[in-house]
Amino acid sequence: MSYAAFKMMHPATGIEHCASGFITHSPSDSIPKLPLAQTADDMEAEFPPRRPLGPVPNLVVTAGNVLEVYIVRVQEDDAKPSQPPAEPRGSGAVMDGIRGARLELACHYRLHGNVESLAVLSVGGDDRSKRRDSIVLAFQDAKISVLEYDDAMHGLRTSSMHCFEGPDWHYLKRGRESFARGPLVKSDPQGRCGGVLLYALQMIILKAGQAGQGLVGEDELAGAGSNVSVRIESSYIIDLRELDMKHVKDFTFIHGYIEPVMVILHEKEPTWAGRISWKHNTCTISAFSVSTALKQHPLIWSAANLPHDAYKLIPVPPPIGGVLAICANSIHYHSQSVSCALGLNGFCVQSESSSEMPKSNFSVELDAAHATWLSYDVAMLTTKTGELLLLTLVYDGRVVQRLDLMRSKASVLTSGIATIGSSFFFLGSRLGDSLLVQYSCGSSILTTSHVKDEGADIEGDGPLGNHLRRASSDVLQDAASGEELSLYSTAPNISESAQKISYAVRDSLINIGPLKDFSYGYRINADLNATGIAKQSNYELVCCSGHGKNGAICVLQQSIRPESITQVELPGCKGIWTVYHKSSRGQATDPSKTATEDDEYHAYLIISMEARTMVLETADDLGEVTERVDYYVQGSTIAAGNLFGRRRVVQIFARGARILDGSYMTQELNFGVQNSEPTSNSDSFTVSSVSIADPYVLVKMVDSSIQLLVGDPSTCTMSVNVPTIFATSNEPISACTLYHDKGPEPWLRKTSTDAWLSSGVAEAVDGNDGSYQILGDIYCIICYVSGRLDIFEVPSFRCVFSVDDFISGKTHLVDKYISEPSWNLQKLKNKNSEETTGQLRKEPSQSMKIIELAMHRWPGQYNRPFLFAILNDGTMLCYHAYLYEGSESASKVEDGSSPLDSVDPSSTSTSRLRNLRYLRVAIDTITREEPSNVVVGPRMTMFSNVGGYQGFFLTGSRPAWVLVSRERLRVHPQRCDGSIVAFTNLHNVNCNHGLIYVTSQGLLKICQLPTAFNYDNYWPVQKVPLRATPHQITYFAEKNLYPLILSVPVLKPLNQVLSSMIDQDIGYQIDRDKLTDDAQKTYIVEEFEVRIMEPEKSSGRWETRATVPMQTFEHALTVRMVTLVNTTTMENEALLAIGTAYVQGEDVAARGRVLLFSVGKNTENPQNMVSEVYSKELKGAISALASLQGHLLIASGPKIILHKWTGSELNGVAFYDAPLHVVSLNIVKNFILLGDIHKSIYFLNWKEQGAQLSLLAKDFGALDCYATEFLIDGSTLSLVVSDDQKNIQIFYYAPKILESWKGQKLLSRAEFHVGAHVTKFWRLQMLPTASDRTPASAASEKTNRFALLFCTLDGSIGCIAPVDELTFRRLQSLQKKLVDAVSHACGLNPRSFRQFHSNGKVHRPGPDNMVDSELLSSYEMLSLDEQLDIANQIGTTRAQILSNLTDLCHGTSFL
Repeated sequence: MSYAAFKMMHPATGIEHCASGFITHSPSDSIPKLPLAQTADDMEAEFPPRRPLGPVPNLVVTAGNVLEVYIVRVQEDDAKPSQPPAEPRGSGAVMDGIRGARLELACHYRLHGNVESLAVLSVGGDDRSKRRDSIVLAFQDAKISVLEYDDAMHGLRTSSMHCFEGPDWHYLKRGRESFARGPLVKSDPQGRCGGVLLYALQMIILKAGQAGQGLVGEDELAGAGSNVSVRIESSYIIDLRELDMKHVKDFTFIHGYIEPVMVILHEKEPTWAGRISWKHNTCTISAFSVSTALKQHPLIWSAANLPHDAYKLIPVPPPIGGVLAICANSIHYHSQSVSCALGLNGFCVQSESSSEMPKSNFSVELDAAHATWLSYDVAMLTTKTGELLLLTLVYDGRVVQRLDLMRSKASVLTSGIATIGSSFFFLGSRLGDSLLVQYSCGSSILTTSHVKDEGADIEGDGPLGNHLRRASSDVLQDAASGEELSLYSTAPNISESAQKISYAVRDSLINIGPLKDFSYGYRINADLNATGIAKQSNYELVCCSGHGKNGAICVLQQSIRPESITQVELPGCKGIWTVYHKSSRGQATDPSKTATEDDEYHAYLIISMEARTMVLETADDLGEVTERVDYYVQGSTIAAGNLFGRRRVVQIFARGARILDGSYMTQELNFGVQNSEPTSNSDSFTVSSVSIADPYVLVKMVDSSIQLLVGDPSTCTMSVNVPTIFATSNEPISACTLYHDKGPEPWLRKTSTDAWLSSGVAEAVDGNDGSYQILGDIYCIICYVSGRLDIFEVPSFRCVFSVDDFISGKTHLVDKYISEPSWNLQKLKNKNSEETTGQLRKEPSQSMKIIELAMHRWPGQYNRPFLFAILNDGTMLCYHAYLYEGSESASKVEDGSSPLDSVDPSSTSTSRLRNLRYLRVAIDTITREEPSNVVVGPRMTMFSNVGGYQGFFLTGSRPAWVLVSRERLRVHPQRCDGSIVAFTNLHNVNCNHGLIYVTSQGLLKICQLPTAFNYDNYWPVQKVPLRATPHQITYFAEKNLYPLILSVPVLKPLNQVLSSMIDQDIGYQIDRDKLTDDAQKTYIVEEFEVRIMEPEKSSGRWETRATVPMQTFEHALTVRMVTLVNTTTMENEALLAIGTAYVQGEDVAARGRVLLFSVGKNTENPQNMVSEVYSKELKGAISALASLQGHLLIASGPKIILHKWTGSELNGVAFYDAPLHVVSLNIVKNFILLGDIHKSIYFLNWKEQGAQLSLLAKDFGALDCYATEFLIDGSTLSLVVSDDQKNIQIFYYAPKILESWKGQKLLSRAEFHVGAHVTKFWRLQMLPTASDRTPASAASEKTNRFALLFCTLDGSIGCIAPVDELTFRRLQSLQKKLVDAVSHACGLNPRSFRQFHSNGKVHRPGPDNMVDSELLSSYEMLSLDEQLDIANQIGTTRAQILSNLTDLCHGTSFL
């Protein structure tokens, strides 16, 4: 393996930073929707007055290198159910007039750098402010990016970048190379400046621009019609050394001063645990008034003698002001005039000078706490055990008298907490699922079925499988399964607000990190006869994730495998449709019936074969009724669907259409004239594609002419109509579709400038005659062969939106009659330059055309429509519509500047959808067809409820599910059946919200989505809560068992802990009186066990089959299934091997045990599932185990010993002295790869003859290994290692090369910065792809090619795949071009991110032999011209590049 590709397959999910701010809207945009003035008689009888909601800001979260901005969508509780129950959102209980809330994605970026710190630069001020907030991000080593939201782009735009790296800024480091943490960002609450702490002692002040703050009034901003975000004007540096600071721990800006005031927490002289009795109060806080104009910072007050364990400052909001210093054992409040403190446990140290420190009435430790303010005097703190504490400031005027702390709830272990507006807070977590929680202080309105007891927890990751699958936007409810979490705490009579706070979990974001280990095993519903790529969907990853009470097993599958209910052979099937039949006895008039539209059962299943059509009834069982119905059954059907509010079925075949009421035909239509010679121009009368939108049917003929069938709802009949605009124009059409903008408030209407007019008229028409009404508007979307896309209103066929060159896949689509804003000027310049370069690059794009179009808006209050297009080379374009109200002055340019295509100019200016824009959304390569087997038929089938999810299914040779959830697309391939020709959803008695699909082999399968999995994630995931920390897992394939190591924290009395730690050998005694003194104190000890789990075949639940408990203080370090040769019987035995260590402190010599268990044959008695066959105590911790050619290799402390197994005991046969402590062992044939905790990797081999382990080569550098593995590419063997600086290195053994010092030294083959700690590699054979089926000689080389799948601590999964040299050179030159050709989010450079990070250690750079798929994937998002341009520059073709990227994607689709 000389060359490799790095590919992130599952981005990070563990949320590290969260903050709230008005990013996508200003506070004045979100006026509270609750009725403010309620009439007295109307309300007071039932409810106390509601608390007004106020503006709800956005939520900004970062996970690893992923940045996401969410909108909190609040669903208010009206008296009438405004939403049909088809989509229940939120957790049901009503609190403060809010029924539910959910997070909707506003934008998502994968950055070329990990976010070290995040702050929101906010204006502060009132709810009527027009200004918006900006996001400030800091990256390693000293990069700062300021982002603002741009409505025109519907995304984030970098407003300023500040970099303090490189030779010019070298002096800031003062000679230091490594720093304990990256840059830390905080912002002034009034938005006047921001501060960044760099290189431990350099403070950067970012001065904000003052527009809209001074005399420039708010009205001038309002006049511009746009919201202004806070911008950074300039920056300067304060050297904190000059202020006599040595060790800065934290800083913040506080409220209540005219100028920004920065408070810094610093330590004069550090102390350590052994010196605390002499020197403990070492911290100081100093407050500086920062004058950004004068660049001066006088000290205004300070407070000394804070405990040495103070680590965090929290500014207290007005009117109180001041700052809280959080220490591990106490909390201190300081302001300019007053200070007070609260001790939290017995370890807090009294300060000498002041009076006695008050103690809280319970004991708690606050190291690693996070805090936010629920109101101006109540702060919520989260502890390291996941408890929520409420801290109340008891004050009089502005003088804080004392602090009160009380317990509130237990919740997820948090990494950050943010208050969102006045009613919500968000608990961000790296270790469990993050939660959006609604809170209510004081007398809240709480109407709920049960009020939970006081001990109830706020939990997000309860079992997902046991409750009903609800709509996809629904919350994954907590363990209390939908009941309200309420709390009435009995605190002493302090300020009212903290006495009664109730909570309701409203939404959760799933997290699978931190992944410590995984194994690769069979799914429960695996098909053992599958071959090729279908075989891959037999497997799943079973991962150890989470920590403590958030510990869980995560079962991950990349591809969906539906649960089959039944299947039948059906060769030659072309298409399937399910239709409803609603009898016309006035059901549709009753509004209460329409609410349950989603639950109506299907009536008929129509199956189109090559030369006939079958019709089946979908009642209790599927019975064929082809003979008894009036459907057209003599030939194949092109399409079928419902019309007139499901009262009629329309069936379209090649030459005509039939309208049916149930099984009786009410009308038949023929296309074209019945000529005497039917062969003459038969093309214009043969249907090629159909789109149905009640009550219209759009029919495209083979010769690209178009006919529209118009329905008359009063008589339920259709008439054929050729729109005049197409009758006259002869421009060839490549694809067309109808879009039904459903609902009482159609979305597209908002984008028209005369929206008040069009919506007003519709209200008047609706429902006056009580008969069946169509709600919403219908549009026809047409794409021409030239690449132009037009949207027409139906039935008037007035063009309302038009885009030239739609086929090229631009990032934004704007109506061409609107003047291009500045961000599009660049693209116009590019266009002009292309025309001058001649037709040389244009050749390949001429043949490209769009073969299928679809536009759809799924039901949901805030959902916006998506537009999808499939090109004939297999590419899929996907656009999300958005609303942009540009300034009116820019749009009146139609006077003659743009060619108006013979359309009357007056009509274009009035009723066009001028505020409609489309933003291109990335969609995964998995869905890309090979250009050779692109099918002509329709590939997209929309559904609004399959197993509670909405989205569409892509048929074809690479079938996939595209689910729409939180306004984002989740693409999950389906590989288990190869190519799929047809799909439809089916809802009847036996198959609830299920599906039917037909494979290309002619199997018709009726299935359901597996309910145990959650599909609102990058990959489908099932979380099995363990409520313990999982450490390591292994797989026993014969029995489908998963042995894993777990640990649970247990409280023990301190004297019991101390007495067991005494080393027996020395006879060392502890004073008896000291033991009695500690009788009350407790100590937390981790208790370990090995649990053997198995997924049940029927239910998919995970059951514990057996447990192996460890002794006190014994930690299980490794568990492996090993195959040993029994030397007495010469048979292979599969045994479970466990390596342990006794952890008893540094006074006791280390020892460990190796345990061997046989996994039982009899399943009747679960007690005897495992039986111990051998155990032995060794010196040193047993940190790794492996089987080597039937022998057992044990890493015991700094030694590795090879043992042979006699059947009753282990006998050592060879050993090798490793340097310090072995963390991993890998074996291929007789080669051993050993990873050491500090000394990098060693490469050994085992010789049977002399029975010796000998060192072949090692890496001479120092490296803290995390994981190691062999990488096999054909006949070459490479050694891969990941380290503590988030890098991956690949080494090779080449004794003939001079630099290897006669083979003693391993040579570097490639190095790469992953940006996450890689904890486990797994070697998997790559799949042959289309381009591999070339000559037979090369084929044998490629079958033995393996890739490494890896998992990381921030919840991401990726792989390293070998590539051949030709592909590598092509992709590498493309990568170099893309560094400059693509505008990267936050202005980050992908090359610098992927360079090896050595953290100040000496490191000789290795070769650059890895390509980065994260960067290469941006090629597909470029427009067609740019793609052709770049491909031409590097001397290849676009098709070749896309083929290489697709091959890489399919070669590594292991799940």
